[in-house]
Amino acid sequence: MDDATETTTARSKPKSMTGAPTSPFEFPKFEIPNFEMPKMEIPAAFREFAEKSVSQAKENYEKMKSAAEQATDVLEGTYATATTGAADCGMKMIEQARVNTNAAFDFATQFMAVKSFSEAVELSTSHARKHFETLTAQTKELTALAQKVTTETSEPVKESFTKAFKKVG
Repeated sequence: MDDATETTTARSKPKSMTGAPTSPFEFPKFEIPNFEMPKMEIPAAFREFAEKSVSQAKENYEKMKSAAEQATDVLEGTYATATTGAADCGMKMIEQARVNTNAAFDFATQFMAVKSFSEAVELSTSHARKHFETLTAQTKELTALAQKVTTETSEPVKESFTKAFKKVG
């Protein structure tokens, strides 16, 4: 019985004093205190300094935003160039692998038709010489292509950094 009397006593208190909701599914309602800022006058020099700081911050933000956009454009172009260059190098390597594979099959076919040891040595020597010349030429082609791709990829970045440093300096 004591429990029943305690709950009825808690319910009988006025709602405004407890902050309790009117229904069990409502959040309690509290008033937020109103804080007022004291009124004081800001010196004109301080106001001017603050205005200059804000305008300078806006200018610096615009410069940074412009530089970031330019850097993004340069990086996108560089990435596209590098991707194309890598694809070209890959295609060149596949082409060279095809040439080398065909040469190896041709050598194997010719080697099966050899009738004497001296003919086998001559064929092997001839094939080794041709293969060495082919590999040398292929290496030069790949080196030239890699240098071209590297130059095309790095040149826009180099120019962009040069422009950026000229603006700063």
